[in-house]
Amino acid sequence: MRYVFDLEERPSVALAGSEARFPVRRVYCVGRNFAEHAREMGYDPDREPPFFFSKPADALVESGCDVPYPPRTENLHHEVELVIAIGKSGRNIPVEEAESHIYGYAVGNDLTRRDLQALAKKDGRPWDTAKGFDQSAPISAIHRVDEVGHLRSGRIWLTVNGETRQDGDLNAMIWSVPEVIAELSTLFELRAGDLIFTGTPAGVGPVKPGDVVECGVDGLDVLRHRIV
Repeated sequence: MRYVFDLEERPSVALAGSEARFPVRRVYCVGRNFAEHAREMGYDPDREPPFFFSKPADALVESGCDVPYPPRTENLHHEVELVIAIGKSGRNIPVEEAESHIYGYAVGNDLTRRDLQALAKKDGRPWDTAKGFDQSAPISAIHRVDEVGHLRSGRIWLTVNGETRQDGDLNAMIWSVPEVIAELSTLFELRAGDLIFTGTPAGVGPVKPGDVVECGVDGLDVLRHRIV
């Protein structure tokens, strides 16, 4: 097959302890999946079905890289999240079978142009410009399930210049990892190579050029990047 221009390399994520890489197909994100974060954003958390948005796969950024401060925002926020790496395709996946579709886990930072998000919410418009901008998804190496098991609880945290900003526990998710996978699979066929950012605990806040961000989840690599 011939194309009118050269294809770019498919986005991928490092695998811990391996030279192989995880090829990425799609990046899904869950909104307001920690109760205290929902409250700090002005919402009353409940158990209504979760909602989802997306980031482009080429928004992923390797740990250790510099992340340029994006244009047309004056309020860039950090949001540390557990990331699920899907390794087996499925549609309408039962909750009790959801973990069998997980290849591994990583740590992500769902960078957000908060001022643009606020405007979108006010006008009832999509969040694409607030969430899906270039280099908006820093991510650590993926750890395979057979190495770390399934992460159902454990500390999730983020620091800026050594100061703790976010500090929570995975067991505080409104919707658990299996529930997130099951619900998302009723909307899309999940396929090997998909990533799911699962929501952030309370404490989100601004970052600026020169800030060094570190974030982690118990049992996984620390994600580090600098805003430039």
